[in-house]
Amino acid sequence: MEAKSIHPTMKYKDAHSAIEWLCDTWGFEKHLVVDGPDETVVHSQLKLGEVMVMIGSLNEGEYGKLIVQPSDINGRETQAPYIVVDDPDWFYTKAKDKGAKILIDIKDEDYGGRGFTCADPQGHIWNFGSYDPWEKTE
Repeated sequence: MEAKSIHPTMKYKDAHSAIEWLCDTWGFEKHLVVDGPDETVVHSQLKLGEVMVMIGSLNEGEYGKLIVQPSDINGRETQAPYIVVDDPDWFYTKAKDKGAKILIDIKDEDYGGRGFTCADPQGHIWNFGSYDPWEKTE
């Protein structure tokens, strides 16, 4: 048995504003957005090239009860997506321009690639870099 793909799943206090910010900042596209009651998002799928993340509103449902927000744990995160991109400097500039908090400045890594880490306006951590673990390195 093999896995086909992996899709980070993130819950936001204000999922609609997170979706708009991700689309406006880095060019994610809305593949699917399922609205819920009281301006919530039951489920969404955002794509960036071949990459997809799933975003929803924080709730007290079966899955939602398992999730905490960065603001609930002193701005920390228990997981964060790493997205392989061709031009991490472009993503870095867009993040800074759109108000992301840069947590680890852009740099070349000893093991290869270039990347950075930032927090979006709701405190979720995102990593972008050119290092692709599937590619062979010399």
